[in-house]
Amino acid sequence: MAKKKILFECQNCGLTTPKWMGKCTNCGGWDSFLELNEHQQEIVKQAKSTTNNSAKAVSINKIVEEEVFRYSSMDPELDNVLGGGVVPGSLTLIGGSPGVGKSTLLLKVGSNIASLDKNVLYVTGEESAGQIKLRANRLNSNEEKLYLLSEIRLEQILLELKERSYEFIIIDSIQTIYSEAISSAPGSVTQVRQITFELMRIAKEREIAIFIIGHITKEGSIAGPRVLEHMVDTVLYFEGDSSQELRILRGFKNRFGPTSEIGVFEMRSEGLVSATDIASRFFNRNSQQSGSALTVIMEGSRPIILEVQALVSESHTTNSKRQATGFDNNRLNMLLALLERKLEIPLSGYDVFVNITGGIKITETAADLAILAAIISSFRDRVISKETIFIGEVSLVGDVREVYALDVRLKEAKMQNITKALIAKKPLEKTNIKTFIVDEVTKLLEWY
Repeated sequence: MAKKKILFECQNCGLTTPKWMGKCTNCGGWDSFLELNEHQQEIVKQAKSTTNNSAKAVSINKIVEEEVFRYSSMDPELDNVLGGGVVPGSLTLIGGSPGVGKSTLLLKVGSNIASLDKNVLYVTGEESAGQIKLRANRLNSNEEKLYLLSEIRLEQILLELKERSYEFIIIDSIQTIYSEAISSAPGSVTQVRQITFELMRIAKEREIAIFIIGHITKEGSIAGPRVLEHMVDTVLYFEGDSSQELRILRGFKNRFGPTSEIGVFEMRSEGLVSATDIASRFFNRNSQQSGSALTVIMEGSRPIILEVQALVSESHTTNSKRQATGFDNNRLNMLLALLERKLEIPLSGYDVFVNITGGIKITETAADLAILAAIISSFRDRVISKETIFIGEVSLVGDVREVYALDVRLKEAKMQNITKALIAKKPLEKTNIKTFIVDEVTKLLEWY
């Protein structure tokens, strides 16, 4: 008689092992391994074998290029993040903190698509159909072609797809849906993986665009196995505090377009809508106080003027605080060390706090010069004019280096009535902005 094979699976990351372990060697989670039954082991084998199906190699010159068809979601900001619109047969994952507006946005988008005479199915596992109806009334999203299904069983959802042909499906949320064929609890690794595989199969076979809402962990990543993000075609994350009116939808993966674009939304009484005229939303021109400087960052092809705020105060403890919101804390420590070394500014006895207004997280280095300017402004208590912007990357040796798309940034600054720009190199195109070349951080002191 063949010996029964035992398999354990980590419920945090999906790692499988023939023996139980107290600590997962992959994700570091403790007491996260559960024994899989024979049916669950078969699902794991099928999932791993899907990428190993036999296929014949074909010369790339013989491959026919596929034309990607898109249709508009009637939301310009969402279309921008998706690369131009919704792709039939695509599987999209949207994550974000509770209350940021995931369900609100997709319900409105579903209503927009239903108004185009397309059948839309909204599957809710967290709320009743009556609760969704109340939200639809507030959003003015009642359309005849928009269908609601309050169900958490995968088998019942599949039966509904047989009853009616749909072109757009919303799953809210993937962690609440479960299959009766699997004994694991909803949200477990096995459940999420199997349900996502089934949704992916349906999307590809029937050319249905499916949007999945995913919960996030306290670290800010999508809850569940990492395979969830690998399987879908597009991964979008909401950024921004739920208490603020502006929300940012950022693309982290897109098989049908660029991943560098963002969408800016505004929470209003009628729901989450595309923000119009965002150019002046991230800085306050009327406020003239020390510790504030302006810069221009690039989010994809979109230039955005941001206000960088800094507060330098005398520390009353042995360990001075260095804290940044919307900016990399390690890079802040590097810039502070550079100020002490190159400009001889004694910051070791001061607490330094940096904040990027509007809830945007800066991922590029073009804001380095503005960060330094704001810190020096706060330290010396001198106001910087809101008609001046700072654009430049600062190196460890104290050089200020040129950034890409400088002409685009200056053009946006000119549209916002900026008159002066401190940059590392003279721009290629002629602008009406008065530019000052700052190729070393030591020259920054000339402005104070």
